[in-house]
Amino acid sequence: MNKRAFWMMTGLVVAMLATGCSKKEEPVAAAPAPAPVAAKAIVIGLDDNFPPMGFRDEKNELVGFDIDLAKEAGKRLGVEVTFKPIDWNAKEAELNGNRIDVLWNGLTITEERKANILFTKPYLENRQIVVVTEKSPITSKAQLKGKVVGVQDGSSAVEAVQKDEATAKSIKELKKFGDNVTALMDLSAGRLDALVVDEIVGRYYTGKKPGEYRILDENFGTEDYGVGTRKGDTELSAKLDKALDDMKADGTAAKISTQWFGKDIIKK
Repeated sequence: MNKRAFWMMTGLVVAMLATGCSKKEEPVAAAPAPAPVAAKAIVIGLDDNFPPMGFRDEKNELVGFDIDLAKEAGKRLGVEVTFKPIDWNAKEAELNGNRIDVLWNGLTITEERKANILFTKPYLENRQIVVVTEKSPITSKAQLKGKVVGVQDGSSAVEAVQKDEATAKSIKELKKFGDNVTALMDLSAGRLDALVVDEIVGRYYTGKKPGEYRILDENFGTEDYGVGTRKGDTELSAKLDKALDDMKADGTAAKISTQWFGKDIIKK
C-alpha cells in the first residue's frame, strides 16, 4: 500500500469511528403499562355458625340467607364469590389485612365500625331481642338484675347491652360465647338466665323448638345490616350497592327473604 492510500484509509477509519462515537442512541420506548385487571373473585368473610345468615347444613355445605344474597350479587357483578370462615371477633383485622375482601354475615352498621369499614346501604333491619326459657319468670329487662346474660363475643349484642347503662350495671355477668348455638344450649341447661341476640337468629332458633323459649316484648334497640368492605374499596362498595338495589327492585331479594324468613323483611 502506498502512502497516499494508507492515509486515505486511515482517514476513513477515523471518520467512521467519529461518526460512531457521536451518534446518539434512539431511546427505547417504554412498554405500555398493563391495563388494570378487574377483580374476578371476591372472598367473603363470615361466621359459619350464624343461622340463618350463614351456616353449615347436614352436608357441611355453607348455606343461609346472606350466602344466597351474596351469590346472587356475585352473578350480577360477573365475579366468582368464595366464602371464608373467620373468627368473627377479629373481622376487621381479617378485612384490613387483605385476607378477605368483604364482610357479609349479618354485619350491623355502627358508628364505631364505620371508622374501619366502608358499608353499603342497609339491606336488612334487625333488633336485639332477649330470649329466655319458657319457664323463666323473667318478663322484662328490669328483671335481668342480678342475672347472667349471654351474648356472642364480637357481636353487636355486646354493644347493645352496654349502651343500656342501667341494665348493664344491674346484671350479674355478661357472659360471652363464641357462637349463639352454644349460648342457647347454656340457656336451656340453666347456665344462663337470658340471651341477647339478633332477632333474625333468635327467631330462627326458637321457631325450631316451639314451647322451649320465649322472647321478651322489650328489646335492646333496632339496627341495620350492611355489607362491609375496606375503606378504600369504594368501587366495589358502589357495585355491591347497585347489585342490592337491582335485587330489591326486581323482587329477587324479597324472594330470597321469603325462602328463609317466611316473609319479605328486606329494607327498601
